[in-house]
Amino acid sequence: MAFRYAVGGFGLAVMAFGGLLLVREPEPWRIALWLAGGVLVHDGLIAPLVIAVGALCAAAGLRLRGVPRAALVVAGSLTVIALPPLLRPGGVANASVLPLDYARNWLLAMAAIGVLTAAYAGARAWARARARRRRAALRS
Repeated sequence: MAFRYAVGGFGLAVMAFGGLLLVREPEPWRIALWLAGGVLVHDGLIAPLVIAVGALCAAAGLRLRGVPRAALVVAGSLTVIALPPLLRPGGVANASVLPLDYARNWLLAMAAIGVLTAAYAGARAWARARARRRRAALRS
């Protein structure tokens, strides 16, 4: 229990420090707006999507409900982090500021998440089927 209080106290101290830094900014409303946007994207888009996918997997009788939900959490978090360079208006005056093809790299990351999720789900399904065949062979 003491560990929980220590972690909670540390969290409060970090929040207080962040609040102090926020108040010292010349335009704190911009940072507060950005933080509120992150909360809205999470609570309005990512969380409902993850819950819906979990419910659909449960309704379909899939045993791997956590796998697609974890993939969605990773993809959603990566998307939120990648939004500023993805939504930038046009080109930039200094080509070294955003030098990469962020849209292509984001799509590659989403494809990698999809492929790894499918591979993991397939490997688990294969391992379960193999274990079932072994148990059936031992019984007969």
